[in-house]
Amino acid sequence: MAADKRGNKTVRDLVLSMAVIGAVAALIYVFIPHDSKADPTKPITFSVELGQARRDAPYKVAGPEGLPATWRPTSVTYSAADPQAVTWHIGFVDPEEQYVGVEQSNAAAEPYIKDVTFGAHRDGGRTVTAGGLVWERYAGPKYNALVRKEQGVTTVVLGTGKDAELTTMAAALKERGGQ
Repeated sequence: MAADKRGNKTVRDLVLSMAVIGAVAALIYVFIPHDSKADPTKPITFSVELGQARRDAPYKVAGPEGLPATWRPTSVTYSAADPQAVTWHIGFVDPEEQYVGVEQSNAAAEPYIKDVTFGAHRDGGRTVTAGGLVWERYAGPKYNALVRKEQGVTTVVLGTGKDAELTTMAAALKERGGQ
């Protein structure tokens, strides 16, 4: 008889516990502000990282200048942990809500391009002129890209955006600094 009573008490306790948890969850939902229409990407600033990269990198670092405010920066990284593969990255959401990023490194060009573009390949002999420079066009399953390979540095403008957005970003890039 004691076992039955204990078993019933356990079920009752479980039900009460679930009711308390449900009440707390309801209070959190009601009183914590949330906006389902809010933009999930939070713009960031990148001037500090860009300045550091331009002071430290063994190549001239490309940073965008003059992009309209409708281009929102969302990610930035600079890593000099490996002197043979110093990397610079900045990501944006363009006015069409598509991703456009800039990747630069002094690592070996072909493996680096394949890695950052997730396997994009040269799009025949197609080239694009942007910012007075000639860029090779790459096409891939995830990202399309514009690529410039120079002595000691590879610059990649990639993303899900249209070719026009990639070209706009490439044209806005200004290279400064480097050792």
